[in-house]
Amino acid sequence: MQIGYKLASESFGPKELIRQAVLAEQAGFDFVEMSDHYHPWLDVQGHSPFTWTVLGTIAAKTDRIGLATGVTCPTVRYHPAIIAQAAATLALVSDDRFTLGVGAGERLNEHVTGEGFPNSVPERHDRLREALEIIRLLWSGGYQSYHGRYLRLDDARVFDLPRRSPVIAVAASGPLSARLAAELGDGLFATEPKGGMVDTYRSAGGDGPRYAEVPMAWAADEHTAARAALKTSRWAVTGWQVMSELPNPANFEAATATVREEDILSQFACGSDPERYVEVARPFVDAGFDHLVMQNAGPDPDGFIDFYRRELDQRMRGLTPSA
Repeated sequence: MQIGYKLASESFGPKELIRQAVLAEQAGFDFVEMSDHYHPWLDVQGHSPFTWTVLGTIAAKTDRIGLATGVTCPTVRYHPAIIAQAAATLALVSDDRFTLGVGAGERLNEHVTGEGFPNSVPERHDRLREALEIIRLLWSGGYQSYHGRYLRLDDARVFDLPRRSPVIAVAASGPLSARLAAELGDGLFATEPKGGMVDTYRSAGGDGPRYAEVPMAWAADEHTAARAALKTSRWAVTGWQVMSELPNPANFEAATATVREEDILSQFACGSDPERYVEVARPFVDAGFDHLVMQNAGPDPDGFIDFYRRELDQRMRGLTPSA
């Protein structure tokens, strides 16, 4: 079992995220995973620095901890040729500690270029397929061209390539994307404990790492933790169909107006009882995930990291499927 720490780029500025990553390494986390957004989910979060700059700095300031994007959309806001170059460079400067998490994207971040974000989910997956083919092609070396239905590559080469290509973990929300992860990725990435998705990934030939984000909010008492998560992270209870479609933080503000503290408590591990954290993490383990990302929405990141070191590390690593 590998345990990661979520760097919430929507809630903290770049220097604070770097500081947290250094603390996470000292606390024994195996990797940090950072979202790749242009906007935060809610205006109250107030941040959204450029992920690739932050991760590059973290690579220079740490020695052991793994790095991952969770996740990058390489089809609209970025062209896959740029992501192929960026990921190769980050793999080199981190001494092969980088995992490229990719997904079909959210309108929240991808509409900003003015080129439009596809309404059709199958088209988003087709675009992601073409993007992954382009990235793989560029990582194979030499000058490459590609002419897909949606994406093009014209006589391009990534000159600085690592000896071993980064692991690509593909975000999945259903069977189609889970099969895509098995076919063109090296791992699976998810935000919900759906065992059927892992089964689909495996039956399609996938045998790589399986990442999942576990929702939690640390504070000394449950109420303080839940209130903090309600303020900044209530978007997380809306489900992927909502999260992928709304264009701006104001829309998420409206869509989550009726979320209650009880809703947070039902999905998040809140407070300082380590057994509640184990209870929330267990369904992900039972579903077949082996890389758990601690996604803390509490008000005190330092307190959470210390709590993890003292109370959670061995408990989380000791989790095995109930069956």
